[in-house]
Amino acid sequence: MRKKSFLPLVNSTTEILILGSLPGDKSLAENKYYAHPQNRFWKVITHLFNGPEQTNYTEKIDLLLKNNIGLWDVCAEASRPGSMDLAIQNERPNQIVELLETHPTITQIIFNGQKAYSLYLKHFNKREDIMYRCLPSTSPANAKSNLENLIQHWRIIISD
Repeated sequence: MRKKSFLPLVNSTTEILILGSLPGDKSLAENKYYAHPQNRFWKVITHLFNGPEQTNYTEKIDLLLKNNIGLWDVCAEASRPGSMDLAIQNERPNQIVELLETHPTITQIIFNGQKAYSLYLKHFNKREDIMYRCLPSTSPANAKSNLENLIQHWRIIISD
């Protein structure tokens, strides 16, 4: 089944761009980034920025954007049965180079997991003016990282 990414969530002050691989089925069904209830992305973000635990999607996005963080995916579309990153095939990348050109405030790209990072390296060259970091995936498929471990790794986005 062919699946498509969302539009990027960025604004004129975005400094950090978090890239995932491709939205999972739950996210696609709800038209929301990281909608699967077991994905720890929003728990990590709200913890790092002392946001309220129970917020609606608009408030979650506002929390990111007000902290100069944007979201997108490496894949614009791909074939993938289910939601597992390992099943991604025949991907077409998003126009990340163009996004970086139109948003020169972005100086850091954070990859939410190894698959997003490897897909990026497959389709793009690293730029000297961008800092790149691959962090442990917040996906429930990453069972070896508990919430506390993820928070420790992801803390890097607030320490620079």
